Amino acid sequence: MSPRDIRLVQVSWQGLQPWRREVAAMFYDRLFEQDPTLRGLFRGDLDAQGRKLMAALDFVVNGLDELPQHLAAVQQLARRHVGYGVQPEHYDQVGQALLWTLAQGIGQDTRDDALQAWTLAYTTVAQAMKSAAWPDTGANPEWQAQAA
Repeated sequence: MSPRDIRLVQVSWQGLQPWRREVAAMFYDRLFEQDPTLRGLFRGDLDAQGRKLMAALDFVVNGLDELPQHLAAVQQLARRHVGYGVQPEHYDQVGQALLWTLAQGIGQDTRDDALQAWTLAYTTVAQAMKSAAWPDTGANPEWQAQAA
């Protein structure tokens, strides 16, 4: 990601902070609207899950400047999610729901550029997570070459 992309993600994320609970609720509403079967993966309190989601997004967004160093924690999360029943295709569904949710709250003046930057950020992180959770897929994300 370019420094400009990172800044767009971080600034747009900062703008959503006053509505953290609403953003999380909107995300899960959209995700379950897209695929109601995914609701079964979330057995606990959805408000608590929303707080976890927002904390994970905080971690990733705030670590974009040093993404390769932050990915080990994200990859551990991905491996744990396999035990909850997460499948590789769920990452696409989550990405669609997340980008839709972000589009609802990002200011119009930077919306298109910010959403492109978010798409790149999500794709990079999701690919790293999938390659950690399912290493036999042969994925070789761009960040691996940078981290080596």
